[in-house]
Amino acid sequence: MSENQKSNIVNLQSTIKFVGIIGSGTMGSGIAQVAATAGCKVKLYDTYQSALDKAKAALEKILARLVEKGRIDATEKSRIQSNISYVDKLKDLSDSNLTIEAIVESLEVKKKVFSELESYVSTDCIIASNTSSLSIASIASSLQKPERCIGIHFFNPAPLMKLVEVIPAIQTSKEVLEKSIQTISDWKKTVAVAKDTPGFIVNRVARPFYGEALRIYEEGIADFAMIDAAMKEAGGFRMGPFELMDFIGNDVNYTVTETVFTAFYFDPRYKPAFTQKRFAEAGYLGRKSGKGYYDYDENGKRVIQSDSEESQDEKLSQQIFNRILIMLINEAADALFLNIASAKDIDNAMTKGVNYPKGLLAWADEKGIDWCVDKMDELYNEYHEDRYRCSPLLRRMNKGNKTFFN
Repeated sequence: MSENQKSNIVNLQSTIKFVGIIGSGTMGSGIAQVAATAGCKVKLYDTYQSALDKAKAALEKILARLVEKGRIDATEKSRIQSNISYVDKLKDLSDSNLTIEAIVESLEVKKKVFSELESYVSTDCIIASNTSSLSIASIASSLQKPERCIGIHFFNPAPLMKLVEVIPAIQTSKEVLEKSIQTISDWKKTVAVAKDTPGFIVNRVARPFYGEALRIYEEGIADFAMIDAAMKEAGGFRMGPFELMDFIGNDVNYTVTETVFTAFYFDPRYKPAFTQKRFAEAGYLGRKSGKGYYDYDENGKRVIQSDSEESQDEKLSQQIFNRILIMLINEAADALFLNIASAKDIDNAMTKGVNYPKGLLAWADEKGIDWCVDKMDELYNEYHEDRYRCSPLLRRMNKGNKTFFN
């Protein structure tokens, strides 16, 4: 084992040593790999033995690939694998210091699992949810000791994505919050602490990336490929919104949008698009179904059918980019205004959680707060929809000639 690999094994005596993961899907397996790599003894639980066998085989393939690339050696591969055991009974997690569930996004199901789990684990075991948008307070209410509950939200793929949102419920104790932050930091992840509100940071702030792109399409301004190209070429994003929705899955992305929209009492800023609803209803889910906004071959590779990327109107591209960017900036500013997270955590969340080329608040400083206010007012004056209301924080900062970071 190299010295660099040894440095990744942290001293967990003061934090977490035994970890239970509930759900052996892609996310649960990924979190298990992260914890095992950091030196924890991990038990990965699933009700189906076939799912556990699949997770074990997938980890073998992932680690073998890392060995081939020279990222780890065979000894490190064996160490990580030996740190994970696979169990099919929830009570097998009884020795855990920390449990993280990564199962279906159903409040009812999560509450039922947590209630049963609490009867097996010790009184000081932290019980965490990897939910991306559900209320942590509501999940915690299923426990006899709700102060032990917290949100610990990883991003897919968990071993590669640096960001983890940590979300304390109003019931969460200060000790549990501090221990969770320390543990995730020990696992070499960047922590962003978020208030327990719908979507937390990323799934709230990122909504306009999809929603405004869909709105632009529905207005007939540009097609999917042109909008994607605009965001990549003018904005430097790695993937355009329609490519990303196809990657995530239209069913999953639409459900998150609908959940956030409903949870915010139908605020028009988060209103879902009929286009995405119809694509999901038709089974056009993206890469996993072979068809979404684009067509894909059996290997999940996109089949190019449009040449609009090669025939971009530079002025239109810039207009598309500006419109989506200002909606993202406005959402980030409003998250700060409502104390969802700190400015630093908001920008870290977007760059490390969804790979945005810049932090949105830093981008606002670069563009100028006056530019931001003007762009939002232009949209509102055109549409007269509450969807395009400017954040009060941007207006206040503009009057005071302030910036977010400078």
